[in-house]
Amino acid sequence: MKILISNDDGYQALGIIALYEALKDIAQVEVVAPEQNNSAKSNALTLHSPIYIRTASNGFRYVTGTPADCVHIALTGLLGYKPDLVVSGINNGANMGDDTIYSGTVGAAMEGYLMGVPAIAFSQVDRDWVRIQDAAAYAKHLVHTLMSSHQANESPWLLNVNIPNLPVAQLGSPKVCRLGRRHPAQRVITQESPRGETMYWIGGAGPARDEAHDTDFFATSQGHVSITPLQVDLTEHDQLAHWRAESSNWKKLV
Repeated sequence: MKILISNDDGYQALGIIALYEALKDIAQVEVVAPEQNNSAKSNALTLHSPIYIRTASNGFRYVTGTPADCVHIALTGLLGYKPDLVVSGINNGANMGDDTIYSGTVGAAMEGYLMGVPAIAFSQVDRDWVRIQDAAAYAKHLVHTLMSSHQANESPWLLNVNIPNLPVAQLGSPKVCRLGRRHPAQRVITQESPRGETMYWIGGAGPARDEAHDTDFFATSQGHVSITPLQVDLTEHDQLAHWRAESSNWKKLV
């Protein structure tokens, strides 16, 4: 089994190191990750500047680009082969609900999925790497389970996994659930620069708004690992008929 690991926290992050140490026992593993923290870069690709790749002393390759750059370049020539699985993480903090739209962790995994490779994005619910070894052990268990059940040989799939910061023995059974929703983000933060200009900082994420019993927010709050299958199709299929009917009344641009 061959696994490509990436992340958005950077190649020196504790999460990716723990994930590599766990997965190298069950697979041939290569790490291609950003040089710097690239949180909230989503699926962004670097198209207007060159990208450089260097190798760290531990063998990890680090990229002067985004998480999606890392996976894209790895799968389109750097590796020289198609891995069986792309794994992203373990992220320093949750990627639940609306987070998945912005998440570089999910973006790296999604790039693998778009390139035809099954992929998993792993995140810890709380920040600061508390119980990171336990999270890595659970990630290893889930990867081994999926590969043993031949899931990797089927059509590509994309899973978003959030692991509570608990000892493995205290983790509840995994719950397959939908994404919840958050309230709007907190107010933008402004500061004055040394030159007297106004600087703007994006405010923090809002609290959970939809945390019903079938959501990732609820599952993790109860100590369960949340597992959500994701798709890329953003089409609102239920509204297609409505908009087709509406468009029949629109005038042509002459």
